[in-house]
Amino acid sequence: MVLAGPWLAIAFLCGCGAAPRAFAAGSAGAPAASTPAIPIAGYGDCEIVESAPVETSLDHPEIRNAAEVWPQMIRAAERSLDFAEFYVSTQAGSRLETVIAEIEKAAKRGVRVRFLGEKAFYKTYPETYDRLAKRKNIDVRFLNLKAPGRPGGVLHAKYFIADGEQVFLGSQNFDWRALDHIQELGVRLSGEDLASYYQEVFEADWALAALDSGGAVPSAPRPQGALPIVRVESPGDTLRLWPTMSPVGWIPCEECWDETHLVRLLDGARTDAMVQLLTYRPVSGREYYAAIETALRRAAARGVHVRLLLSDWCKRPNVIPYLKSLSLVPNIEVRLVTIPQWSGGFIPYARVIHAKYLVVDGRRAWIGTSNWERDYFHNTRNVGLALESDRIGSHLTRFFESNWESEYAYPVRPEEAYSPPRIGE
Repeated sequence: MVLAGPWLAIAFLCGCGAAPRAFAAGSAGAPAASTPAIPIAGYGDCEIVESAPVETSLDHPEIRNAAEVWPQMIRAAERSLDFAEFYVSTQAGSRLETVIAEIEKAAKRGVRVRFLGEKAFYKTYPETYDRLAKRKNIDVRFLNLKAPGRPGGVLHAKYFIADGEQVFLGSQNFDWRALDHIQELGVRLSGEDLASYYQEVFEADWALAALDSGGAVPSAPRPQGALPIVRVESPGDTLRLWPTMSPVGWIPCEECWDETHLVRLLDGARTDAMVQLLTYRPVSGREYYAAIETALRRAAARGVHVRLLLSDWCKRPNVIPYLKSLSLVPNIEVRLVTIPQWSGGFIPYARVIHAKYLVVDGRRAWIGTSNWERDYFHNTRNVGLALESDRIGSHLTRFFESNWESEYAYPVRPEEAYSPPRIGE
């Protein structure tokens, strides 16, 4: 079998059969032998995690928040913490400061910390990177995917790995706003068999970051673990997991590509397909990006009820015409969401829905870091997870439905003229 990508140089660890560690939701990080003691959205080895904007009704009590889960995972780390983040932006007194303090404590107790950031964003947000780089046991590097011989995008992924066994991935940037002023969705995962896929991507990108002038890491063939990864969680509910990632050609295996899974999920839909994203656009420059657009339309033509819930950033003139077009297709509905500004004043790049997920027929889903535009799948580093589970599917369905029916959501109307909201400074 030929593995995708010229960069693969790390021995593939999948299929090792190591037992996952679970962590009690209320603990300071002590290993537990069973599912967390308090209710969570999912299972001990696959938990849905949210962030909700303050001063809104978008918080879901049954779903834990990233501001709780991130410090817990970091406190539990015994050997290593590997972060791959689009950027880091904190503010004094914010809940992200608590997370960063836990990283510093982990390094102080001897945990090896590696922090990988997108090179282009360092000049915008250098302070926290510089702060971390001064600490013993913390190494910081920056990935440049625009260098010669590379895919040409950016490190857009948002994930971290603890001890090669615990993974968090999702829409949450490592940004103080992501914990308090943006709606986000992520997932906490346990198990070395699953974590090894994300670890492999991290190791490859970490090696690339050391070759800033360009080029790739030499490839090496390795065995591949079988997919999906299966967990029998409860009577009547078998959890199936597929790690997903992008860009194509720079991933551990061809069947891991985000786009493949998204199209497969949409093509397999029978009754419902629910999509929530920051942005959706089927055009890249002058090129029509057909893969997902046509899958959405195929599903609608079969009678599937397709609903897209998007941020009001999509009111921009290079995006809204495509949403109007989709809204005219029978069986497709499109709504936008506007989050009211914070009582304390305008916050740039915040007060928006930023979650990225798909739910099909109430039990199959994808959660990731990619907006649905061509660059995110063909040029840019992203990660995700495809899954099948009745229990987790029901949590995701309720999450979507509450957003869809919220006072912040409203339909796209083809006849209406839209003005984009204030986004940045």
